[in-house]
Amino acid sequence: MVETSHTSGGWPAMFQPFRNIGHQVADWFAPASEAAVDAHAYRIVMELPGVEDKDIDVSVHDGVVTVQGEKKSTREEKGETWYFSERQYGAFSRSFRLPPDADAEQIGADLKDGVLTLSIAKKGPETPQAKKVAINRG
Repeated sequence: MVETSHTSGGWPAMFQPFRNIGHQVADWFAPASEAAVDAHAYRIVMELPGVEDKDIDVSVHDGVVTVQGEKKSTREEKGETWYFSERQYGAFSRSFRLPPDADAEQIGADLKDGVLTLSIAKKGPETPQAKKVAINRG
């Protein structure tokens, strides 16, 4: 008796076109991003082609900045004897933990040509403040 496995024969070849679908779905729902820092601020840049500013929400909570939104894509083409229509929708969310010296109160967001840029100011160095102590009389 010869034992056969489900991974041999025609099964892998049949499912090969679907092998990378998970990566494609993840790319659709998790926009590409990059982070950078300079002397004054942190910068997070996200690629959001076709996403309107009204479909994007940026929030900060407990040291984490979160960008959420919804991608909507519609494509329609017509020819003399043909018609093609395609729609894609999907929500996305990306979160980034801010470093301790990031100022969560000083965040700006700009959307231009499908690229969202978040600028988070750095806190200045803390200088200890002198505190006057009252003397109670007795």
